[in-house]
Amino acid sequence: MFPRFQSAGLGQSPLLLGAALLLASPVLAQNQPGLPASSQAIGLTSDSLTLGGTVQAVLDANPSLTNLTELANAASSRLAQSQAGFLPQITGTAAYTHLTPVSHAAFGGGQELRFAPSNNFDAHITAQYELLDFGKRGASTDLSRSQVQTAQDNVVVARRDLAFNAAQAYYNILFMRESIRVQDQQIASLVTHRNEMQKRVDAGVSTKFDVTTTDVRITQAQNTKLDLQNQLLNQQVQLARLLHKPQQTDIPVKGRLAYEPQAVDLAAELAKAAENRPEVKLSKDAEMTAELQTKLIDRSNMPSLGVGAQVGGKNGYILPTGTINDIRFNTLAQAQLSVPIYDGGRNRKQRVEAVANYRSAMARTQDTQEQIRADVRQAANNMEFSQARYDNALQQVAQATDALTRAQGRYRYGVGQNLDVLDAETQLAQSRLARVQAMYNYTLGQYQLRRATGEQIWQ
Repeated sequence: MFPRFQSAGLGQSPLLLGAALLLASPVLAQNQPGLPASSQAIGLTSDSLTLGGTVQAVLDANPSLTNLTELANAASSRLAQSQAGFLPQITGTAAYTHLTPVSHAAFGGGQELRFAPSNNFDAHITAQYELLDFGKRGASTDLSRSQVQTAQDNVVVARRDLAFNAAQAYYNILFMRESIRVQDQQIASLVTHRNEMQKRVDAGVSTKFDVTTTDVRITQAQNTKLDLQNQLLNQQVQLARLLHKPQQTDIPVKGRLAYEPQAVDLAAELAKAAENRPEVKLSKDAEMTAELQTKLIDRSNMPSLGVGAQVGGKNGYILPTGTINDIRFNTLAQAQLSVPIYDGGRNRKQRVEAVANYRSAMARTQDTQEQIRADVRQAANNMEFSQARYDNALQQVAQATDALTRAQGRYRYGVGQNLDVLDAETQLAQSRLARVQAMYNYTLGQYQLRRATGEQIWQ
């Protein structure tokens, strides 16, 4: 639910609606020079969360980060498996076989020649190594390394998004609190005015109608406050969900909105975004992966040459000395050449697919870069116009305060109407809300700019 404000008896202000819509945008705060003072307090106190404490608590509590981190660990393990292909493979084998009957030949005089023992023993160690594969192992390793980088960049993006969601919930709560304070000021002023009118009614210099009209405005202001309190509670529930504390509906946060304008160098911010945004890195990762996949497919139909050696002991030898049951030391060496001849056109079709994936990744990179440039320009525009609205809101507050003072004076001396005072009260409350919203919008603009340029709010 987005914050919404309604003036007592005067409908909904477009200015207030415009500010409320900005709540849909991710927000960012970072502990560095140039940020609002409210974002500089980082950490967790015993009774409340600052911005940094909120962000860190959300990151620590979210299981999706654990999921992505373990996927990155799995990708690293696959890379290690690919690199193991460059090393020889050594295995040890021991076997026993009982054979019956066995081939034999009988000679005169009761002599017998057995061609194999009944009990066969064989134990040996085998070493195998792929001597030449024309780059297939290297291409596979490079592909695995690219996939590791993609998995790690996915973790960065997930942390960024979670941090922005946490910061958004944090600032939404501060925004609703400031709005409730403004509404409390209006209610207190209306109650004071109502008490003064009641005294005039008791003195016989005013009518009960003015008191009743003021009571209606007080009730309307109280209803608006109830709406704001409901939205504040919903924002606290949202923050509790991010913290994975659904049973806790009131997460205490610490801070106040502040307005601290900053200069924006659009060219520098665009360059920073092109270098730092994780989306750019992910799109480049996809390009690299597609290119390496193409290289791997190109080499998959190349021949391979492997060598092997075996040493061990076994029985069953028919030699001039000893018996057929004696276990004797033996060795073996081999070389094997494998040449793919025909695969039904599979490799050619795989190459077509890999090239198409590479072109798709390049197009996605171009689109991502254009979107990032648009994000930076939009954030800069939001800051510029929010600054103008803040300056205008200051004038509105001053004008509305002066108008209320004059309306109260005219009514006090019997030359003005109670409706003029009530309208002036409403206008002052609207002006104060506009000032709070302008502060909020400008702060969001600062955070949107830092998000657009790829700055991080966690360490």
